[in-house]
Amino acid sequence: MSQAAAAQQSPRVAGDAVPVMARQRRLSILRPLLMVGGVLAVAAVTLVLWVTGGGTVTSDDAYVEADHLAISTDVSGLVSDIAVREGQAVNKGQVLFRLDPRRFEIALAAAKADLNNTALTIESMKQDYRRILSNVASTEATMASDRATVVRDTWLRERGGIPVANYDDARFRLAADRAAIQSLRHSAAVELAKLGGDLSLPLTAVPQYQAAAAKVAEAERRLSHSVVRAPFSGIVTDVSKLQPGMYLKTGTAAFGLVSNRHFWVTANPKETELTWVKPGDQATVRVDTYPGRAWHGVVESISPAVGSEFSLLPAENSSGNWVKVVQRIPLRVRLDLRSGDPPLRAGMSVEVSIKTGHRRTLADLW
Repeated sequence: MSQAAAAQQSPRVAGDAVPVMARQRRLSILRPLLMVGGVLAVAAVTLVLWVTGGGTVTSDDAYVEADHLAISTDVSGLVSDIAVREGQAVNKGQVLFRLDPRRFEIALAAAKADLNNTALTIESMKQDYRRILSNVASTEATMASDRATVVRDTWLRERGGIPVANYDDARFRLAADRAAIQSLRHSAAVELAKLGGDLSLPLTAVPQYQAAAAKVAEAERRLSHSVVRAPFSGIVTDVSKLQPGMYLKTGTAAFGLVSNRHFWVTANPKETELTWVKPGDQATVRVDTYPGRAWHGVVESISPAVGSEFSLLPAENSSGNWVKVVQRIPLRVRLDLRSGDPPLRAGMSVEVSIKTGHRRTLADLW
């Protein structure tokens, strides 16, 4: 390149370097400002989120709960009929299954016969009581005659009119009459006590009749319990566990019944998260099975003890190697169910968000 061309290019290169250097100077000034500003912005956003986030408590250790029961009965017998099928929805009072009623009908007939026999026995006891009273009156009349004989024989004996043996016979008959009357009155008292102490008591108030009537009531109860009905509305499950002809013992679980109307959520938040939570707080529930859907509810109750207190082997913290562990306290959320909501099932995993209404302040940082 000639010297003339180099001379012409030098001013152009020098002119281009000026804005580059200026841009570098601006960047060197803006870079610290942007770094500091970014940190301050992040800190400000974090502070705002911390202050505004103090009024909400969330927990993913939560599950849908429902009334559920292992259906059983308090009488034993052979299963004669199963009136439901697996997964069927039933209403309260609907028949689920039946036991063979024959043995219970026989027991009821025997109890009723015993009740009738007891009624006849009570009537017989009343008649015996009246008979004893009649015997008392008859014996008292005989005793009055024997007493008069003793008085007469005493007067005659003093004058030598009768032998001493006759006088003694009269006295012994009078003593026997007195003993007989005392025995009859005792027997009458025993009969009256058996009748409840009052002969005018109605038949149903006599203790023996009440005992027999109680046996009839128990036999009727056992017969009625041979037909097992749903204690609440729900859906039956594991019905195949019960088969006709199976001998079902008292208290043996036949199959399950899960409510399809009464649901709630049991959450287990950490104890450190429950500072401001109280019954009546509004809650939002999201079920993992239904993304995008939310249920609203209210905190119904908070357990008076941590969950570990109800375990079979509670933690023993008296040893020297004890480590502090944050406990979880169960709480219950009542759901506000609406028509058209997807079906809920016991045991579903959910996330609970509770609005406590508490607002944090900068003083809480210290």
